[in-house]
Amino acid sequence: DTDDMEALFAVPDGKKCAANQVLYNLSRRGPEFSLLPWCQWHGVPLMAYSPIEQGRILNNHELIRIAKAYQATPAQLALAFLLEREGVIAIPKSANTARVEENRGATDLEITDEDWAALDAAFPPPMRKAPLEML
Repeated sequence: DTDDMEALFAVPDGKKCAANQVLYNLSRRGPEFSLLPWCQWHGVPLMAYSPIEQGRILNNHELIRIAKAYQATPAQLALAFLLEREGVIAIPKSANTARVEENRGATDLEITDEDWAALDAAFPPPMRKAPLEML
């Protein structure tokens, strides 16, 4: 979290940090409260692991509804959510070529502000700082 990043930046060459890899997806938005803004300010990319929550968020009705409106899959929309944020890199795991191609389609989505707001309602952003979660 930010305390760890401050400590890292205080050591010699700590500012050469290439990325900060954390659990970040629609259902685990803790990094948005302070870590993501800190990383953006310091130019450190935030690498989101488990960007589709190991598939658990893909059955969310609102995610499905919005994805269908864009002729996209829920996974594509979940990835697009992360890619919309400045300095965020999503690293979805896949050994399947078709899935990798599907994931790439997330970069083509142009989601309206209204639909982003609907996702915020379905997956609320954090209202306070809390310890970051891990898998």
